[in-house]
Amino acid sequence: MLRAVSSLNCRTRKIVSLRAFATVEASSTNDPIGDDGRHQILPNDGSEEYSETMVKRRDGSHQPVEKLRGFVNYQRNPEPYRDPLHRVQDWEELNPTIEDDLKHSAVEQQVQAARCMDCGTPFCQTETGCPVSNLIPEWNNLMFDNRLSDAIDRLHSTNNFPEFTGRVCPAPCEGACVAGLVDSPVTIKNIEYSIVDRAWEEGLIVPRIPNERTGMTVAVIGSGPAGLATADQLNQMGHKVTVYERADRIGGLLMYGIPNMKIEKDTVDRRVNLLREEGIDFVTNADIGKNIDMNELSSNYDAMALCLGATKPRDLSLPGREASGVHFAMEFLTKNQKRLLMTKEGRLESNWEKENYITAEGKNVVVIGGGDTGTDCIGTSMRQRCKSVTNFELMPQPPMERAPDNPWPQWPRVYGVDYGHAEVQAVFGSDPREYSVMTKEFVSDDDGNLTALITQDVEITNEGPKAIEGSERSWPCDICILSMGFVSPETYVAEQMCLEVDQRNNIHAFYGDYRTSIDGVFAGGDCRRGQSLVVWAIHEGRGVAEACNEYLIQKQEDDVYATQSSGSLANF
Repeated sequence: MLRAVSSLNCRTRKIVSLRAFATVEASSTNDPIGDDGRHQILPNDGSEEYSETMVKRRDGSHQPVEKLRGFVNYQRNPEPYRDPLHRVQDWEELNPTIEDDLKHSAVEQQVQAARCMDCGTPFCQTETGCPVSNLIPEWNNLMFDNRLSDAIDRLHSTNNFPEFTGRVCPAPCEGACVAGLVDSPVTIKNIEYSIVDRAWEEGLIVPRIPNERTGMTVAVIGSGPAGLATADQLNQMGHKVTVYERADRIGGLLMYGIPNMKIEKDTVDRRVNLLREEGIDFVTNADIGKNIDMNELSSNYDAMALCLGATKPRDLSLPGREASGVHFAMEFLTKNQKRLLMTKEGRLESNWEKENYITAEGKNVVVIGGGDTGTDCIGTSMRQRCKSVTNFELMPQPPMERAPDNPWPQWPRVYGVDYGHAEVQAVFGSDPREYSVMTKEFVSDDDGNLTALITQDVEITNEGPKAIEGSERSWPCDICILSMGFVSPETYVAEQMCLEVDQRNNIHAFYGDYRTSIDGVFAGGDCRRGQSLVVWAIHEGRGVAEACNEYLIQKQEDDVYATQSSGSLANF
C-alpha cells in the first residue's frame, strides 16, 4: 500500500474530479457508457439466455451485473447535474428529478454500487474520509442487493441527516476511496443521496417516538446541522429537548446560508417536521442574550448545548470599504433566500422589503474568495441575471492532479469545476475565476456607490502572498461579495455567560468532551471547532449529545442520592 501511495503521483493517469459535474472519463471504442449517460444494456429478446439484465462492461462484453469485480468491470459514472443553461433560469435543485432523463435508472445505481470493492481497510469511513464514520461499504452492498430498508437503517445509524450531506457535502469520502488509488472512486455521494430520497418516497422514514422519558430537559441554542443533530440524539435518549433559533425559520445555514439550488427548503422543513413529531420543541426569533434572558434560560433546563455556528465573517479593511455595494456573502445569500420564500408563500412583490434586498440583476459582480460559499454567490448572481461575474482567488490555480504533499487518502486539492463555474462558462463562455489576485482598493463614485476594484497580482513566498509591483488592474464592479470564510462565532453569548474562549474566539471545549468552562453547558459545531463542513457539524452534534447525556445521567443519580440523604432515610 505504501508503495502504491508513493508512486501515485509518478504515474500518468486520467484526471477525474470528484464532483459529479466535473467528471471526465477517457473514451474508447469499448466505452460502456451509452448516449443516454448510463451503462449500455443489451436489449432483452425474451429468451432464457437473457433472463437477467445484461450490462456492458469495460471489456466490451455484456454480462449480468456482479459485484465481485465491479470496480474493474464498470466505469465511474456519477449522476450529472441538470443542464447549466436550463438550471440558471430557475431556483430548483441542481440534481435531476425522477422525471428527468438525466436521472440514473435503478440498474445504473446498482452498477455504481457494484464498484464498491471489498477493500481490507475502507478509508472512506475513516476520519480522513467521513467524519461521521458512515458505514459506506455496508450500505453500498445493501443497495446492490436492493435492500433499501436495511440500507437506510445503516445510513441513519451514523448520520442523522443524509438528505443534507447527500446534497451539500463535498464528499471527502470519495477522496479517500481505495478504488481511487488506481482508478476512479465510487460515486458514494450519489448512492447516499439515492438511498435517503428513495426511503422518503417509499415511506420508510417515519417518526420514532421515544418509549420512555427521563424527565431531564435540555436547551439547544442554534438550529443548524450541529444543533439539530444534538437535539435528535438527545431526544432519542429520552430527554426533553427545546431548540432555540434566532432566525424566523429553523435550519440555520441549511435554511438561509445554502441556496435553494443546492438544497430545496422543503427538504429541510420535512426533516424538521419529523423531529417535531418525535417530540422536539422549536422556538424561533429567539436571540439568546438579547430577547431571551440567559439566566432565565439556564435556570429552566438541566443542561444547555451551544451550537451557535461561526457567523462572524472575515472582512477586508481596505480604502473605500465603506462604499455602497460591498456585502458579506451570508448577507447576500440570506436576503435572497428570504425573498424566494416570500414568493413561494404568495406574498406579492410590492410587499418585499426592497430596501433590504440585494440584487445582482444587470450588474457587474465580483466575488472575493473561493470555496463552496463563493460558488453559491456566483450561482445566485447568475440566477439574478447579472451582467458579468468574476471570482478572485488569492492562491494560484490548483494542480490538475495531486501534488507530492497531498497524498491519498487526503482530500485532493486539485483543479475542479463547481456548479457555479460551469454556469458562468455556459452563459458567458469563460471560467469566472482569476487566480493569484489581491484586492487593493474599492472605488466609488461621488454618491458613494461602488464602481470598480483595484487589484494586484500576487506570488506565494515562504512569508506568504506578496504583491507584485506594477501589476495593478482595474475591474468594473457594481456589487462586491466578500466570501472569505468566517473567523469565529459572534461573541455576545460567550461574553454574557463568561465562557472561556480559545485564541480564535471559539468557545473553549475539548474535542470528545465538549464541556465548556461552565458546568452543564456544552458546545459543539463551528462555534467550537471553527468553520467547517456540514458533516463535521453533524459529527460534533452527536458528540455533544453523548457528553450531555452522560452529564444528565450523573446529575439524575446525584439528585436521587441527595433526595434520599435528606429524606426519611437520612436517619438510618
